[in-house]
Amino acid sequence: MRERIPHEIAASVLAATTAFIGGTALDLPPWAIFISWAGTFLAGGPSLAVARRMWAAMPAGSAFALVIVVLDQHLGSSLGGGRVAQDAVLALIILVVNSVLMYAGRLRVLALVPAMFLGFASYFATFFGGFGFHAGNPYAAWASVVAMNALGPVFAHLAGWLTFPVPATAPERATAPERTGAPAARPVDSEV
Repeated sequence: MRERIPHEIAASVLAATTAFIGGTALDLPPWAIFISWAGTFLAGGPSLAVARRMWAAMPAGSAFALVIVVLDQHLGSSLGGGRVAQDAVLALIILVVNSVLMYAGRLRVLALVPAMFLGFASYFATFFGGFGFHAGNPYAAWASVVAMNALGPVFAHLAGWLTFPVPATAPERATAPERTGAPAARPVDSEV
């Protein structure tokens, strides 16, 4: 396929639209679109099959991150108020929840483990960055990041569609030797 509009232009126009999506009163994380947009290409490129895998795995990864945040909020100071004690509790929570996440990747629907980690990281950036329609609320952060991550595969598809691709024409094949006045080349015998 040949692009009528360079992919760089189409993708940049779409990237510019994220300012309007993230700049709303909902304070959604526009960069979460870029995370899943790039992940779509890393997973094989825009297609419905890749999008479905991303749409299943990324929210699951964000959900595991949500569990870590909620458990830490409730159990974080159970060993004491010191930084080392709180870090020890958080480390234990991460160990357990991350292990479950990794085992969940054995399920066919969640087999795209890197996408789970993209959702995982996107959630932490959304929550700790204060993004979402209710900053500081772990559940609002989850809903916000899942919505924005879901747009990434859509943007990946649109970026290709907006190039207005057309089938590339095949070069014409010569059917007869050109008439240049030179004698036609003789075939070489394979036998000596």
